[in-house]
This record gives sequence, C-alpha cells and structure tokens, in this order.
Amino acid sequence: MGRYLLGRLASLLPILFGTSLVAFLLIRLVPGDPAVALLGMEADDAAIAALRAKLALDQPLWMQYFSWAAALLKGDFGRSIQGGREVLPLLASALGPTALLSAAALAISLVIAIPAGVIAATRRNTAADYVASFVALCGLSLPSFWLGILLILTFSITFPILPASGYVSPLADMGGFLRSLVLPALTLGAALAASTMRMTRASMLEVLRADYVRTARAKGIAPSRVIWRHAFGNAQIPIVTLLGIQMGQLLGGVVITETVFAWPGIGKLTVDAIFARDYPVVQGAVLLTATLFVLINLATDLIYTLIDPRMRVA
Repeated sequence: MGRYLLGRLASLLPILFGTSLVAFLLIRLVPGDPAVALLGMEADDAAIAALRAKLALDQPLWMQYFSWAAALLKGDFGRSIQGGREVLPLLASALGPTALLSAAALAISLVIAIPAGVIAATRRNTAADYVASFVALCGLSLPSFWLGILLILTFSITFPILPASGYVSPLADMGGFLRSLVLPALTLGAALAASTMRMTRASMLEVLRADYVRTARAKGIAPSRVIWRHAFGNAQIPIVTLLGIQMGQLLGGVVITETVFAWPGIGKLTVDAIFARDYPVVQGAVLLTATLFVLINLATDLIYTLIDPRMRVA
C-alpha cells in the first residue's frame, strides 16, 4: 500500500506541471491587458507601460512562467493584480464556501438518489421505475442556471421564504447560513442526484442477477437484508467512482451556481479574476482545483479497498 501511495503521489507531478502550463497559457489568450483593466481605458501609455513593467508583464512568456513556477515551489502563489492580496490566502478563504456548498449538494444527491435507484432496480418496469427514470432524465436535462433562477423565482420572490443570493458564515449565524445554503445546494444536488440515481439503478440491476443474491434469497434471508447488505454492498464500486468524479467536479465546476447565487467560492472568484485579467488568481485557482481533483480520485481508490478487500494492494 505504501508503495502504491508513493507511486500515485509521484504521478501528481507531471499532471500538475501540465495543468500549470495550460492555465498559464490559456488565461493569456483572453483578450485584454491586466494593466488596462486595472488603470482604466483612459490611462496614458506611459502609465500602462510602467505598470506592465512593475507586474513583469513585459517579459517573455517563458520567463514569466518559470518565475511563477519557481515561486510556486516555495509555496508562493503570487499576489492578486487587482487587490494586491496574496493569492494563497485568497484561495483558502474561497475554498471554504465552495467545500460547504459541494458537501451539501452531494449529501442532497445521496439522500435522493440512493433510495430512488434501489427502488427503481428492485421494481424494474413498474410505475416506480418509470417515475424515477423520468425524474432523473429531467434532472440531467435541466441547465443549472435555469433551475437556479426558477428556484429563486419560486422560493425568494413568489414565496419569500429563502434568500435569493448571498452567503452567511456558519460561524456568524448558523441559521442564516443554512437558509442561504438551501437554494444553491438544491440547484447543484438535482443534477448530481439524477446521474447518481441512474448509476445506482444500473449497478443494482447487474448485481441482482448474480448467483449469490439468488442463493441468499433461496436461504430465506429477509428481502431488505438481501437488497441492502448483499446486493447494494457489492454495487457500491461504480457508485463510489461516480461520486469521486462528481466531488472533484464540484470543487472546480460550481462556477454557474456560485455566480447565480453570489456565493463567494472558488468558482465565482475565478470568474471575477478572468474578467479582471487577474492572472495570478486564475492560475492559482486552476492549479488548486486540479490538485484537489487528483487527490479526491486517490481517496476514491483507497475507499475501494474498504468496500472490497479483494482490491487491496500490498
């Protein structure tokens, strides 16, 4: 196991190198000049040139990249062009709200998807199966921004129950935090629940046809125990794989939802930084989310060994 972990961690290096290079180059393909974005369109050429020199934007691209990469190796993500704040604390402050939103969305999806998928599989070709499959198809088809706006119109305007946007820290007001969390978490959780339900149904259908399930039923074991212990216990590998991918995608892919609900997470921070041409923030955000995605995939592989001892490595 130790050798396996070292090998997986070593494989992070080329992935992070490639990610850093792509992030560095892609943000520079966006039209616009950070100096102009900071000083304004009315700034004179001399002031713009002086600021570009101060930010080292007048250097060749390869020199800018290696300077940034060398600083990264020392744990220095640079400073924001717009606010002058250090990038790493800025990312850390935005990671908390994104992690809370992602965890809530994932919890909502599991509460809905797992029972629905199991019921659809055990009652195949019945009304319950058709309804669950139809709802899952709707969840996959609805754009998240449209669903978010629809929830705002329903629960914030027509029935003013929940806030339309904003974020309240759980340390300051837990009740306010939970109220601000509901709508964005439902928006994200709906699509996750749909895909997880479909995966649960497909995995359960495959397992329910296995010989050991028929043997357990023939022994007179209670149907609920056959389903949840014997069948669902062995159907978890594909579900865990999907959840690991979803969690990684959530941490780096909540851009639309965070923008709609003004949620101060990594997604909104990245969008604001792109519009402001804040290169260090965009590069740091992309590199951080890529690292988290790979680490979550590694954690998913380790969870496999807890679910199925046959997959353990020496």
